[in-house]
Order: sequence, then C-alpha cells, then structure tokens
Amino acid sequence: MCYINEWPKRFLKTFIQQFSDYQVNLLIDNEAEKDYLYDVLRMYHQSMNLPVLVGDLKLVINEPSRLPLFDAIRPLIPLKHQVEYDQLTPKRSRKLKEVRLDRLDPEGLGLSVRGGVEFSCGLFISQLVKGGQADNAGLQVGDEIVRINGYSISSCTHEEVINLIRTKKIVSIKVRHVGMIPVKSSPDEPLKWQYVDQFVSECGEGKGSVAGLASSGGRDSKEKKVFISLIGTKGMGCSISSGPTQKPGIFISNVKPDSLSAEVGLEVGDQIVEVNGVDFSNVDHKEAVRVLKSSRTLTISVVAGAGKELFMTEEERQREARLRELERQELMHQKRLALETNKIIKEQQEKERLRKLEISQKAAEEEERYRREIEQITAEEEKFKKEWEEDWGPKEPPKSLKTVTAEVHSPPRSKHKKDLKGVAHDQLETDDVDEVNMKQDKQGFQKYVEDFDPYSMFTPDQIIGKDVRLLRIKKEGSLDLAVEGGIDSPIGKIVVSAIYEDGAADKHGGIVKGDEILAVNGKILIDSKLAEAQATLAKAWNMGGDWIDLVIAASPPKEYDDEM
Repeated sequence: MCYINEWPKRFLKTFIQQFSDYQVNLLIDNEAEKDYLYDVLRMYHQSMNLPVLVGDLKLVINEPSRLPLFDAIRPLIPLKHQVEYDQLTPKRSRKLKEVRLDRLDPEGLGLSVRGGVEFSCGLFISQLVKGGQADNAGLQVGDEIVRINGYSISSCTHEEVINLIRTKKIVSIKVRHVGMIPVKSSPDEPLKWQYVDQFVSECGEGKGSVAGLASSGGRDSKEKKVFISLIGTKGMGCSISSGPTQKPGIFISNVKPDSLSAEVGLEVGDQIVEVNGVDFSNVDHKEAVRVLKSSRTLTISVVAGAGKELFMTEEERQREARLRELERQELMHQKRLALETNKIIKEQQEKERLRKLEISQKAAEEEERYRREIEQITAEEEKFKKEWEEDWGPKEPPKSLKTVTAEVHSPPRSKHKKDLKGVAHDQLETDDVDEVNMKQDKQGFQKYVEDFDPYSMFTPDQIIGKDVRLLRIKKEGSLDLAVEGGIDSPIGKIVVSAIYEDGAADKHGGIVKGDEILAVNGKILIDSKLAEAQATLAKAWNMGGDWIDLVIAASPPKEYDDEM
C-alpha cells in the first residue's frame, strides 16, 4: 500500500495502468470526467475526508454501468478507511434473489416499480411499503427485477410487466440489487439515475410513471374499506369509469354532494380494487356496474387518490406540472451550487498547493546556495592550508581566517540582522550592540510590551503553542502592511502577507511576513474574515491616538542566511 505523498506518482499511475484500458476508458468516455475522477482522488489524499470523496465520486459514477469503478478505486483507500468506504458506497450484488408474493393479499404486493424497455432501462423497485409483503420478503429499493414468473423481462415494456404480474395468484420475482433508480422528469429529457439515498419518490403525486412508473400492487396511496347499505336509498350517488391502457382499473369519476358515497368518504380518483370479494383488477366497466348493482349491501375496497390525475381539470394539471417543475429546478439548483462550491474549494486548494510548492522550491534553492558557499569557503581554506604547509610547514591557520570561518558557521542573531546590516560583525563589540539597541528603544522601534499577559485576552486553546507578543507601533505616515487568509480561507487565520519598505510596520521592525495577527487595539481577529480584519486595521490606524497596538503570534523562525 502506498502512502499519501506517493499517490500522485505511483498509486494513480498503477491505477491508470491496471484499470484505464479496461474500466476507466471503457466506462467513461468524457475526458473532463476522467480528469475530475483523478482530481477527486488527489484531493482525498490531501484531506483524507472519505464522505466528501464518495460524494464527489457519485457525481461522475452516475449510472449503473459505471458502478464497477467503486470496486476499482477501493484498493486505493487506506486499510483503516476501507470499512467506512464500503458502508458509504452502494451495495451491489451479482447474485439473483427470488421471492414469492401473494397478489391477492389484502395489503397488495407492497412495492412500486419504474422503468421498462421504452425508457431504455430495466425495471427497478422505487418504493416499498414498510411492513408490506415485499419489505418482509427482503426486497430493497434499488433492486432490478430480472424475471417474473420465470419469464425474462429485459425486453418488456412497463405495461407488459404489469400484465405479467397479474397472470398468477402467486407472483415469483427474481431481483439483483443495483442501488440506483432511473429518473426522467419529462418524456423529452434524457434518462438519468439517482442513488437510493438521493432518490425522492414522486409516486405520491399520482405521477408514478415519470420514468414509466406505475404502482404494481404497491399501494403507495392509502387503501381503505367502506360499507354501504343501499336499502331504502336511490343509489350510491357516484359514477365510475375505466382507466386508460397505461393505467387500467375502475375509478370513481364523480361523487354527488351529500350522497352515500360522499358520507363514507369516497372521492373522485379513488380506485376500486374489490367489491364483495370480487377482484376489480381485470373487470371491464360493464361487469363492474353489474357487480355494484347485484347487492343492496356493499363492502368496497379502494385505493384513495390512485387515479386522481385522470380526472384533473386542465388548470389543475398545469398547476401540478408547475409545482413539479419548481421542485426539479430547486434540485438542479442545489446540485449546481454543490458543484460550484466543490470547484471553488478545489481552486483554493490548488492555489495553496502551488504556494507551498513555491515556498519549498525557494527554500531548496536557498539551501543549495548556502551549501555551495560553504563548500567554496571550505575549499579555499583547504587550499590556503595546503599552500601554507608547502611554504612554512604544518602550522595553525591565522587567527583572522578562523574568525572568518566562525562568522560563516555562526550566523548573527536575527534580532539585530536588519539594523546591523553592513557592519563588520567580527569588529563589533558587545557594548556596541547594546548601544544600538538603546538607540532603537529611544526611537520607538522594536517595542514589545514586556508585562503583557496573553491569557488576559485569549483562552489557552486559542494560543496554545504560539509565541504571542504585544507590539506598539507609532502612527507615522502609512502602516504599509498587507494581510491575507481569514477564518473562511484554507489558511484559516489572518496572517501578514507583505510589509512594504519605509512604512510604519517596516520601521518598527517587530512584525514580519508570516506572523499571525490575533488582535488590533483590543479587538480579537481569530474568527474574523479577511474583509473584517482589513477594515479593523484601517479603522484603528485612521482613528485618533499616536499608537496602534497589535497582538501577534510570531511565525516560526526560519534558518538564517549569512550575509557575506
């Protein structure tokens, strides 16, 4: 198993070599999607955020044919994360599972299906009635139905499947779990897929056939029984109609006010499924009327609202269509926001990566320059020593040469680096350094408040491990200090990005690039955004008073470069 810093070079190379020709190129023909897939893996190696990785993968593994990529990516996940990875990714199964359901059960089959050959996909279970037959038999939302009553349904339309279910009292169903469901918001739109955990069923709206979906015995709407006695009455006070070919059945098309039907709660759009024990699934209109008139006492089972859309007015249909379109647009808007947010985060992470790369490159260059200078000095020393020994015999090098060598290997204290620039260090006595420091104090530079207690302003968690200092900068001219970062940035804090020459901050000398600004004139900036911090600095500098107080966390000291 490769470690994180080796993934971009070795792991992704192995991944491409092992799976590219057979799986990635076979399953993803869009180059942009391939690049996105590799970017997602690189981002995971940096953040190790597994839920974010799986969420990003689902955007590109967006149809059943691409699901094998989850298995292909699994070896790239560290062992400690693989169990969680298996829990977050769809549980696919190649094995077929067979269940038997009673079509005449009073509660129905307890499932809804969507799909069909006319929609260029198989038939999938889109909803289960909790505690129903299908649920108790172990069927799951996202199961693909492969066979019904021994017949393959790979080339069947949705209506043909429904009719096949009705051929036997005991329905034999063979399924395999896929974990995705076909979705189509309108007949003109291309077929799309949603993961089971993202799917929002639309069957309750009476539009179960959005992707060729109709309830096949799964009574999504509430089923109820009513009892009517026609003795001494003129009739039920309702009318019935046969449903269209795509939605067969007997439906209540009209209910008179204050009639028996209205009193027992029958409504327009209710589907009659049984009357006095007679199954109404396959009866025609004439037979249904005969059964209803054959007795003066009726026990009627109906599915409330199952055919409501068949009897809507044009205005109601348009209103329903508008509501569905608004919901669809909202879902698409949320998805676009998620993609844009992910893009912004990726751009910020890429900028941060390039910034760190630039810093490391500069550090490497400085280190190489320093090494070459040391080698050059050492070579000159060896050459001088050799010439001395050839001319005068073995003898210690001159004291001045030792002094130069010590100067190279013992860099001066950074505290005086700027102010003592150009002064020969081997000629400067201790008293001279003290005299320079005294001059600096008189001028107001390098002033730290010595008795400052950081715990009076901050909690221990806020400043743990930090070198906190209080600076007092005299307001002369412009502050000339730039900041970057913020609580909402990848840096996560306000840091000094630049100090301009001859500005007040530069003259003070107590703050350098990379220092974190914790507070300005008593206002804490730890949880501030960049704009808030900039405004606070500007306000503090422009308001009254001769000084500005900055509380900083000094950046870690960098390796000193000797000035030759």
